[in-house]
Amino acid sequence: MVKRLLKVTAAAAAVGFAGVAYLYLSLPDVRPLRTQNPGTTAFMELRAREADKAGKKPRKVQYWVAYERISPSLKRAVIVSEDAAFFSHEGVDFDELEKSFQDSWAKGKRMRGGSTITQQLAKNLYLSPSRNPVRKIEELLIARRLEAELSKRRILELYLNVIEWGDGVWGAEAAARTYFQKPASALAADEAALLAAAIINPRRYSPARPSKYLLRRQDLIRQRMGDVEPPPVVAGNPGGHP
Repeated sequence: MVKRLLKVTAAAAAVGFAGVAYLYLSLPDVRPLRTQNPGTTAFMELRAREADKAGKKPRKVQYWVAYERISPSLKRAVIVSEDAAFFSHEGVDFDELEKSFQDSWAKGKRMRGGSTITQQLAKNLYLSPSRNPVRKIEELLIARRLEAELSKRRILELYLNVIEWGDGVWGAEAAARTYFQKPASALAADEAALLAAAIINPRRYSPARPSKYLLRRQDLIRQRMGDVEPPPVVAGNPGGHP
C-alpha cells in the first residue's frame, strides 16, 4: 500500500510538473513589448465581443502616451491603490498572495484581490477576468516573464496605457480627457486619486459620478500618495529593474 501510494504521489507530481511546464512553454513572448506598444489587449477584445453580443457598436477610446507624459501624481496614486510593493517584488507579491489564499480558505470564498500591477498587466494583455486556477497560474507565470524582460518603468507605462477606466475608456490619457478634459500630464493629485480609486471596478464606479464609496477611496489614496515615488527614467535599460 505504501509503495502504491508513493507511485500515485509521484505520478501526480509528474503530471503537475508537466502541466506547469506546458503552460510556461505556451506563454506569449513578451520581449516585443520592450519597444512595441500593443495595438489591442485581451480585455479590449472581450469588451468588443460583449458589445457585439448585445447588439451595440464596440467603443474604444485610447490615446497612447509616453511615460514622461503621465502625471507623477497618477503614478503615485495607482501604486498606492494597486500595488504598494511594486518596486520591491519581481512580479508577484507573495506576502499579499498568501493573505489572499488564507482569507479565501477561512471564508470559503473566491480569492480576493492581491494581484500586483504586473499581474494585472498580464491579465489585461493576454488573459480574461476569470478566476479559475489555471488562468491564475498563467497570470503568475506571465507576470514573472514580464518582470524578467521589462523595466519597472516600462511595465508601469504599459499598464497606465491599457487598463480599463470606464465603458470603452482605455488608459490614462483617455481617462484624463474623458473625465477632466485635460491631458494625463496635467492631472492634479485629487484627480489622480479619483482615477486610481476607480480601478477597482471601472465599469461600476465612474469618476464622472463618484459614489460615496469612491470618494472615500479617493481620500484614502490621497492621504497615502506622499509615501511613494514613481520609478525614474533610466536610459539604456530595456529589461530588468530600473
